[in-house]
Amino acid sequence: MRGILVANSTELPVCPRPDLKVSRNANGADVVIAGLAEGSQGPVVQGLAPRAVKEAEETFGAPLAEVAIRAGGSTTLGSTVVLPWSGYSLVLVGCGTEGLDGEDLRKAAGAGARAAAALSHGTPLKVAVDMGINSAEQVRIAAEGALLGCYKVPAVTSNHDGPEVSTVTIVSNARGAKPELDKARILADAVYTARDWVDAPANLLYPKTFATSAQSWCKDLKDVTVEVLDEKALVRGGFGGILAVGGGSARSPRLVRVEYAPEGATTTLALVGKGITFDSGGLNIKTADGMYTMKCDMGGAAAVLAAVGAIARLGLNVRVIAYGCLAENMPSGSAWRPSDVVTIYGGKTVENGNSDAEGRIVMADGLARACEDEPDFLVDIATLTGACMVALGNHTAGVMTSGAQAADTLLDASEAAGEDFWELPITAEVRDALHSDVADVKSTAAREGGAMYAAAFLQSCVTPGLDWAHLDIAGPAYNNAKPHDYIPIQGTGFGVRTLVQLAANLAD
Repeated sequence: MRGILVANSTELPVCPRPDLKVSRNANGADVVIAGLAEGSQGPVVQGLAPRAVKEAEETFGAPLAEVAIRAGGSTTLGSTVVLPWSGYSLVLVGCGTEGLDGEDLRKAAGAGARAAAALSHGTPLKVAVDMGINSAEQVRIAAEGALLGCYKVPAVTSNHDGPEVSTVTIVSNARGAKPELDKARILADAVYTARDWVDAPANLLYPKTFATSAQSWCKDLKDVTVEVLDEKALVRGGFGGILAVGGGSARSPRLVRVEYAPEGATTTLALVGKGITFDSGGLNIKTADGMYTMKCDMGGAAAVLAAVGAIARLGLNVRVIAYGCLAENMPSGSAWRPSDVVTIYGGKTVENGNSDAEGRIVMADGLARACEDEPDFLVDIATLTGACMVALGNHTAGVMTSGAQAADTLLDASEAAGEDFWELPITAEVRDALHSDVADVKSTAAREGGAMYAAAFLQSCVTPGLDWAHLDIAGPAYNNAKPHDYIPIQGTGFGVRTLVQLAANLAD
């Protein structure tokens, strides 16, 4: 298992990356993934060469679609059934109706890949995706879904298992497929990286080791520079928010700044990510059940740092500056207190309403610093509020912005990337509720509308007039239920694809 090097000569566990290819046929595959779609006359197989269909039907003595339905298959998007016979196993995945495209194709390929990976039993498999893929764009989308569907949470174990899927081959004769395949590989690697970071136990991934791993991810990339501010540098720079949140931990905080500046780029995108490597709640301590998954509270920083690496590898002609605001929120004699007044970067004072609302405090430092870069568009992303999960559930993220133009820009990117967002407002009533009698602003207000209060606070740290979007990914960043389509359990890497697509849309 390949690991990402971190401090003290240890490695963060990572999921191995399968090789990715495109071919005109599925020869040599251990598992072939095809579609099961609803045609005008009933279920039909989507993909597979006529010879393969004939061989399968000779084996089973009946039409292949009929056999699949009898075996428990369905045309429902993402459902799977495995039909084994001599030579290889066939995974038929539900595709809804014929002519699968876009996000549905990504989900179907991911569901098929998950089913294929489950067949490995310790032996690496060669998997072919043969679903009637006709265009270069479909090659890219199917490859993204299949690779993401192969992801498995890396275990910290002395038994170094190999990959469950060693190779993914997309079956297509589409022209121009190779560049699209390269894009899929780069994007999937970035999502894997974000997932690896989120899945890493908090005793292995904490501010110092996270920063080191981010440096490794961005090492030797053209036009990329990485700066890491340690505790002393944070004190010199006046980053009072990150220092306050991280002050209760024996592990000191960090601010990671990654800049990708290709020659000739005239548009600047700034990204700020919440990087709480473990959130106990601080002195407002969480319940035992509420604390267990809090290694995931750095999913926003994982998204921005993984995304900037992908953007650089893709060579997009846009300047991107990513900030990872890294701290561990712990209770101790040196922890910050409710009612403390913190001075964030740039001099604004903040009254702390709740030490378990720490993410917005570290983000305040990052946003204020990012505004000095004078970006054309500023996006922050965070596993920020349970309130957003109450409003939108576990699969949809909230987006709150400075106005219609910023909202359209962000939502266009998320739709193209296939990630679900829903716009929420920031009302005047919400802004007024953040008044403090002892500081410039208070960090929290009423329980009701908590996602909007958090967004209003963050907007108070942004230069007026700047296009800005806040992404609350508390729900979809971590899957604490069952895997589905290309989404594994635990870290999902949510947000990476939207941020990369946003950069592509803004590129000159």
